[in-house]
This record gives sequence, C-alpha cells and structure tokens, in this order.
Amino acid sequence: MEHVIENFVAEIRQIISDARTNAVRSVDFCRVQMYWNIGRRIVEEEQKGKVRADYGSYLIRNLALRIEPDYGSGFSVRQLERSRQFYRLYPIASALRTQLNWMQYKLLISISDPVKREYYELEAANNGWTGRELERQINSQLYERLLLSNDKQGLLALARKERIPENPYEIIKDPMVLEFLGLEHKPKYYEEDLESALIEHLQMFLLEMGAGFSFVARQKRILLEDDEYFVDLVLYNRLLRCFVILELKTKKLTHQDLGQLQMYVNYFDRYEKLSDENPTVGILLCADKNNEMVKLTLPKDNRSIMASKYELYLPKPQQLLTAVKTEIAAWEESQSSEND
Repeated sequence: MEHVIENFVAEIRQIISDARTNAVRSVDFCRVQMYWNIGRRIVEEEQKGKVRADYGSYLIRNLALRIEPDYGSGFSVRQLERSRQFYRLYPIASALRTQLNWMQYKLLISISDPVKREYYELEAANNGWTGRELERQINSQLYERLLLSNDKQGLLALARKERIPENPYEIIKDPMVLEFLGLEHKPKYYEEDLESALIEHLQMFLLEMGAGFSFVARQKRILLEDDEYFVDLVLYNRLLRCFVILELKTKKLTHQDLGQLQMYVNYFDRYEKLSDENPTVGILLCADKNNEMVKLTLPKDNRSIMASKYELYLPKPQQLLTAVKTEIAAWEESQSSEND
C-alpha cells in the first residue's frame, strides 16, 4: 500500500513540475515573439524610408528614447537593433523554436555563419540546453572541434536527425575542453584527481562528451585469472549503441597506454556487450599525444580506439582554426596519395 501511495505522490509531483516548466517556457517564448514582432515592425517602417540610408538607425534611436524610460533597458538601442537583426535572420514566425528563449536567440544571431548558427540552434533544441549551456558550447568552439573529424553537411545532417552517427569520430571531440572542472594550472596532476573532478562535475562532463552519453561505472574491476585491472570510467552511448570506455592519463600518451585500453575494449566486447550491441569504443583522454605514434600503433581500419587531448582552459579561436586547416591539409594529402 505504501508503495502505491509513493508512486501516486511521485506522479503528482511530476505533473506539478511539468506544469511549472511549461509555464516558464511559455513566458520565455512570449518574450521571443515580442522581440520578433518589434523587429518586424522596425524593418517594415525602415523600408518605408529606405531612400535615406541612415533612416533605420535614426528610427531605432528615437524609438528607444520614447519607450526605454517606460519599459526599461530591455528596449535600449542595442536591444532594438538585435530585434531588427533577429527578424532579418528569422523572417518566418513559424520557424521560431518554442524550446529556445531570448537569451539563446541573442547568442544565435551573433553567429554570422548560417550553417554554424543552424547547428547550434538544432543542438540546443534537441538536447534541451539552457542559455548558459549554449553559451558554453559556443565559447568552447564545439562546432569547430567537431569539424576536425566531420564535414559541414555531415555535421548538420546529424543535428537535423537526418541520420544517426555511424562511428565515434562523428560525435567525440578532440580536443575535449574541461574548463568547468576549475582545476588550477599545475605542472602535474594524478589520474585520480582528474577522475574525481570529472565525477564531481558529471553532468557537465557528459555534456562535453556529446549527445547520447550516460554514466555506467567508475573504477570497473576486471579480473583476469589472478590479475586485477580497473577501468577508469565506463559510459554508454545510446546513439552508437555501445559501451564507451575512458582511460585518463595526465601525461603524454604512450603505445603501452593504447595496448592497455585495447585489452579493456576486447574484454567488454567478449564479456559485457550484448549480441545486438555495437563494438565497444575506447577513449584515452590524455594531457598530450603524438598523433603519428597513435596512427602507427593502431590498425589502419581502427574504429574502436581513440586518443583525445584534454584542455583545462577554453581554446583560443585561432588555435582551433589552425588545427582545422592542418586536418584539412592532411586529409587532402591522403586523398591525393590514394589517387596516385
């Protein structure tokens, strides 16, 4: 009887929680619609005076002078200019997403690349990101990091849910940015320090890992005859439909590290995964790595082992731009070699 009552109470709590969430979302979307309509009217009025090149700026300045004293800073010149830009980028009202609030749309309209903007818009809506989460993903250059192993259209197709990921390279990033751990800049960390910080910030870590990840185990014990081994972290990805094993290394990666991870992957494939699940993926999260050594250590057709460098601070845009250009050049060179 007690169990029935507890379930009933839990259902009522969920109804109340859902209603409150929907009420907040409704208010947030009303604000989005308000700024869209303001932007629409500014553009319509601006077009009437299009013979004057500076008419739009004049119109917005005078509008702000009239309404900001009554309605506050949400209707300043800057906000009204954003409203105009918002309408120009999203001229169809029905295309606005009810899951997104004004803070998120402000972040989106600041992105000039339309493909990049659509990617973040789709991912924010699909994954229920908050405004702060979207801001963090933009600032950590999520889009650029994923471009290191994907093409633009392929990345967008995943966000549009036109296809599911076919291999781990499509969703796992290199480098991974772990600035949310708040770790100080020190010359050396122990693996257990990094692991404890990741567990403490598990929600942010899974967000950084990408779509579809869930936590399974920490320090998973493996017994091989009389020898004990412990896997640092075990995750599961529902899109790839496989276990994902993480080994943490706070030093430069070695070929011995790759061999140990391969053993863990083999163990999970033989003793843990179900027959209808895909092969296990292993990720070595390391402080530094030699990409050429990784390529030579692993088979050419390798799809099970990945090495990803972690960064404790947000990367600078120029660093990622250089990395993207390097990867593109390497890919073009490999294609040229194959054609020869």
